[in-house]
Amino acid sequence: QVQLVESGGGLVQPGGSLRLTCEASGGDTTFYVMGWYRQTPGKERELVAEITREDNTYYGDSVKDRFVVSGDMRKRTVSLQMNLLKPEDTAVYYCNGRARFYAAVNFWGKGTQVTVSA
Repeated sequence: QVQLVESGGGLVQPGGSLRLTCEASGGDTTFYVMGWYRQTPGKERELVAEITREDNTYYGDSVKDRFVVSGDMRKRTVSLQMNLLKPEDTAVYYCNGRARFYAAVNFWGKGTQVTVSA
């Protein structure tokens, strides 16, 4: 069974930076796309950024020009460099992996808390 494990969350001041990393272990599933989603209480999980095997990237509108996603599908790793963080970026960030772009089966990590506060 594939497990996705996130690391790198924490508390940062507005305007600061954080880097999240996710690594997959176990199972033999190969991913076509890996990325990050986030969720706050009472809201639906939303796309932050994801990257495909061909290095195509997709970003949520609220993080464009501030966040950068990178990954290696052969190693089953994905990272998210978050810059110019805002209080509204505060959320639990979840790593996601799929074998196809529109795959019905999604693999999720347990999430890592990111808090942006002075």
